[in-house]
Amino acid sequence: MKKLINSVDSVVVDALRGLAAAHPGLRVDTENQIVVRTSGPQPGKVGLVSGGGSGHEPLHAGFVGYGMLDAACPGEIFTSPVPDQVIAASEAVNGGAGVLHIVKNYTGDVLNFEMAAELCAEEGMEVAGVLVDDDVAVQDSLYTAGRRGTGATLFVEKIAGALAETGAPLAEVARVAKEVDAASRSFGVALSACVTPAAGRPTFDLGEDEIELGIGIHGEPGRARSAMREARELVGVVMDAIDEDMPISGDNLVMVNGMGGTPLIELYIVFAEVTDYLAGKGARAARSLVGNYVTSLDMQGFSVTVCRLTDELTRLWDAPVETPALRWGR
Repeated sequence: MKKLINSVDSVVVDALRGLAAAHPGLRVDTENQIVVRTSGPQPGKVGLVSGGGSGHEPLHAGFVGYGMLDAACPGEIFTSPVPDQVIAASEAVNGGAGVLHIVKNYTGDVLNFEMAAELCAEEGMEVAGVLVDDDVAVQDSLYTAGRRGTGATLFVEKIAGALAETGAPLAEVARVAKEVDAASRSFGVALSACVTPAAGRPTFDLGEDEIELGIGIHGEPGRARSAMREARELVGVVMDAIDEDMPISGDNLVMVNGMGGTPLIELYIVFAEVTDYLAGKGARAARSLVGNYVTSLDMQGFSVTVCRLTDELTRLWDAPVETPALRWGR
């Protein structure tokens, strides 16, 4: 295994120090292991906090900034943040209008965010939560009860973040966040397993010509193992699964997401096939992202996330954003 690290024990903190050094708009609290905006907290603005295991960069710390998150709580690699981290992040961004917790549906994340929310409430802080569970590949996984939270997390963070910037109350921001999750579906494919720094070996075994259909973002297995095939056929499998769960129509926000080890040229090939599939349904990608946004370390593969757009969601998606990994309009 060759990794650009100093030591297995300091991977996350060393990465966060680099993030803060590269982006002066962010501050890293290494004691609590949280990332916050240097401009916060903002009086009267709902604070947005998200987090989860590290290894999915740029999610979540890469989306801290104007128009998205106010703070992120990065756990250790593929490990949920602890309640103390979430509490510290919530206190750091609470400007008196309450805090929204955006939580991917993984058992550890859910339990620890719930515990933190209860403790924050006992201290008088108003806290609401949204659970992201967009993955249609499996009903339950090694890590979850119910569907996993994957690519739609970015959509929720961006759209709810845009609304929060307008000074909307906590209940409104939470409503929109839940609406985005309900309108989103995802499915992922792995061509290879990832290698965690601590283990130093692939998280699962795949034959030279095998792929895993319906994987999660921790290398957990999907719904089936299959032979490798051309991009058009793979996109058909992915989009059929999404369409079966939520019939595709109209204008959509579409993300073709790399899993960390997939060249951009291949992701654009996938996106071309996705747009053809949408056209066949009389639909279109009215807004899109292509690149590495919700990764699984160095895994090869891709995921597709589709969100059915309304006029309100489109307007909020188009609103200005300025974070390390997503930026437009400012």
